[in-house]
Amino acid sequence: MMLQTMELIKVALSYLLGSIVGGLVVGRLRGGVDIRRLGSGNAGGTNALRTQGKVFALWVMLIDIGKGWLATGVVAPFHATQPFGWVAAACGIAAIIGHVYPVWFGFRGGKGVATLVGAVLGLDVWLLVPMLLTWVIAVMLFGFVGLGSMLGALALAVAGALGNWEPRVPLVTFGVLTAILVAFTHRSNIARMRAGTEPRAMRLWLFGRRHGSG
Repeated sequence: MMLQTMELIKVALSYLLGSIVGGLVVGRLRGGVDIRRLGSGNAGGTNALRTQGKVFALWVMLIDIGKGWLATGVVAPFHATQPFGWVAAACGIAAIIGHVYPVWFGFRGGKGVATLVGAVLGLDVWLLVPMLLTWVIAVMLFGFVGLGSMLGALALAVAGALGNWEPRVPLVTFGVLTAILVAFTHRSNIARMRAGTEPRAMRLWLFGRRHGSG
């Protein structure tokens, strides 16, 4: 019973950590800026970069990545017999849900990608390789940051299934659930891509001119 209580406390603490949304914290420190009222209306790093600039966005990313890392890299392993397992998976998911639905900010947060990156960093830094490679390739080919984020999350599930990471089942479950969650938080991006109104990241979209001249 004591072990189960400790595990629940870890998951709850991870959710509260996730609820510390970088874009909203930095905005308050910067004179009450609420980036949810600007640009795309999202509280994440991409909207922070577009509306507030590089320095603001950098702090946002550091906070959002950092809390994901704390959840799986510090909170979950604390007094744990197994560094990575179901508790770590639950803590990572709880941190992402906290970012998307933050209790401190009226349950209106970001899309969870940076927090997912931090959570994966806390699990195993090498798991970031397939995620980041997939993200870069997708954005270079199609120009959609949201699509790259969704495919990157899916790549984590595939890497967990095909790689040598153990224990495999908690990792694959974590990858599948986070891929579904990231797709859900990007449902507006999916709708805009289908409608042809989703903006492209022109600086990363290497084949944009070739497509545009066709």
